[in-house]
Amino acid sequence: METVSHPRIRPGVLEDRVYQARIAEAAVDRNTLVVLPTGLGKTAIALRVVAEHLYRYPTRSVLLLAPTRPLVVQHARSLEGALYAPEPVVLTGTIPPARRQALLQPPQVVVATPQVIANDLEHGELTLEPYSLVVFDEAHRAVGEYPYVALGRANRQGVNARVLAMTASPGARKERIQAVWANLGIEHFEYRTPYDPDVRPYLHGVGVETVTVPLPADVRYLAQFLRAAVQRQGDALRRSGLLGPHETVSRRELLQLRERFQRELGAARRRGAEPPAGLWAAVTAQAAAMKGLHALELIESQGVEALRDFLDKQAHPEGRMTPSQRSFLADPDVVRTVELLRTLTVEHPKVATAVRIVSEQLRGTPSSRVIVFAQYRDTARLLVEELQRLGDAGVRPARFVGQASHGVDEGLSQREQVDLLDRFRSGELNALVATSVAEEGLDIPSTDLVVFYEPVPSMIRTIQRRGRTGRARAGRVVVLVAEGTRDEGLERSARSKERRMHDLLEEIEAESKGGRRLPPPPTPKVQTLLDEFP
Repeated sequence: METVSHPRIRPGVLEDRVYQARIAEAAVDRNTLVVLPTGLGKTAIALRVVAEHLYRYPTRSVLLLAPTRPLVVQHARSLEGALYAPEPVVLTGTIPPARRQALLQPPQVVVATPQVIANDLEHGELTLEPYSLVVFDEAHRAVGEYPYVALGRANRQGVNARVLAMTASPGARKERIQAVWANLGIEHFEYRTPYDPDVRPYLHGVGVETVTVPLPADVRYLAQFLRAAVQRQGDALRRSGLLGPHETVSRRELLQLRERFQRELGAARRRGAEPPAGLWAAVTAQAAAMKGLHALELIESQGVEALRDFLDKQAHPEGRMTPSQRSFLADPDVVRTVELLRTLTVEHPKVATAVRIVSEQLRGTPSSRVIVFAQYRDTARLLVEELQRLGDAGVRPARFVGQASHGVDEGLSQREQVDLLDRFRSGELNALVATSVAEEGLDIPSTDLVVFYEPVPSMIRTIQRRGRTGRARAGRVVVLVAEGTRDEGLERSARSKERRMHDLLEEIEAESKGGRRLPPPPTPKVQTLLDEFP
């Protein structure tokens, strides 16, 4: 294996791949957006570009941004192990501002979460002047109010440092990609697919399979009551002329309605006037319907225990109970659901299916690593408990969640997250049950199996989850789908969006090769949750 030879790169560290060299060469001199399938070395490309900037501009600094603290630590380790450079300075929200200022002594390599840098820029405690290069990892986030947008603007209006933006999944809508392009000041586009001849030799296959799980009769019975509760709130909104004449209430309609209400309430506040008559009742009905849809999703795609926890939190909120909570809990079908849950002992069959798939993998190949992704912390906790209940010394699970604490559910500190990942890499742990915090960028080459406890509505998150396997060797992805539920639509939607994304990227690549710059995005609209729903 030939390795990269460069004055700033340690010998024998980076494999010399032709496509990485070509992309890095282009990115050194032009603001470049790199779209590359997961596992093909976006970090290696970044290391090449960082090394060249350190070599060309020895008195300037480099800034590498990543969205999560574990990813920041991972990048810092990669830089330290691969480059002849000062020890990377890690800046996250856990470091007080005064201490952060003391750590900034250019020239150096700074690895940080974007929130920290954006806040320090806003308060005048930091400037981009020392930097010749800014690397935006997971660049698809550079839309809306995410700090990447403010940082891109500050860079364009100030020092105009070179930009390297990297992602595996920029989005399925041209408007979103245009926004990323404009917000980061992109000039050049590098895109590779698994079918490109310079990429194909380095790919490891990832087999994706769907396991359809039938719902037990008791679960279907409970779901009927929750569906009726949602319908009752929807009927109230229809009588007010706020919803169309459809038989069922859709999440998309309710989200659009919430945006409308927020606009009307905001307009009334600005005028110093009372909201229109009946608006607060409609707001309550919309919010209660959303709670009903969430409860329905929990019972159909998560499990009985997840629904119990949700209903208990509605009945015993940390603060004052809201009107929508009172309306939701007072619904006769919700009351009936709560009564039935007191005696129901069946659990969602997804739980047993996920536990079986994980245990079979680890018993069959003890050196394997497995990541199970679950949308909700309660589900992640339940899965870890069930895996531990196996009493099998070959299955060593742990829950991997974010830092925020929700009531009695405590999050993991940055140190705890990094420690868990290190234990997973070393094999002390071999099964992580993770929420979305583990979706982006974490490089654990030996992960052989990724299980989706449920399909996710976002194509970007689907690609990110799937990309946790197939890095060092062939991998396997299993998606659990509850039969006859929203799961089925989410899975189809994610596949469709991914096909559209690749078609769109090929179109953009053709435009860029033809010398045409990607046009600016249309007039910005209010960022909505609709991007995440089919």
